[in-house]
Amino acid sequence: MSTENVSAQRTATGTTDWKAGVLGGIAGALVMGGLMLVMNDAVLAVAIPSLYGLAPPANPGLGLFVHVSHGAVLGVAFAGLAQALSIRETNRLVGLGVAWGVVIWIGLAALLMPVWLDVVGSPASPPLPNFAPPSLLWHVVYGLVLGLVAAVAKNQA
Repeated sequence: MSTENVSAQRTATGTTDWKAGVLGGIAGALVMGGLMLVMNDAVLAVAIPSLYGLAPPANPGLGLFVHVSHGAVLGVAFAGLAQALSIRETNRLVGLGVAWGVVIWIGLAALLMPVWLDVVGSPASPPLPNFAPPSLLWHVVYGLVLGLVAAVAKNQA
């Protein structure tokens, strides 16, 4: 009986973790998307939908949908990382979220995205590498919101 309860608890915790990651990823991507719309709407309207051949023409709504989808998936990966590192405290999850945002900025935004946009022939192809400071800010904010919302969601479960 004792073994059964421990197993059920582990399964429930794993489910809570990925759901918290999805919620945090969506929230972070929405806040980040708002910053992008205010600071450089072409990234959201052209560059992001161009990754999948969905722009031009510019379409910020479609760009936001794609961006939030990416944010949700990256939120699940964040939850898996936090679980693997046994990080559960709010302040540590927020710190990990900020670090995760920086890692995403370097690996995906600065290195992968310029190559991908060039391969698909996007008119929004940035230089490689694309270490744009506004993009760093956006990704740090994404990670901060991701970590905070994931922590709150885990504590509510």
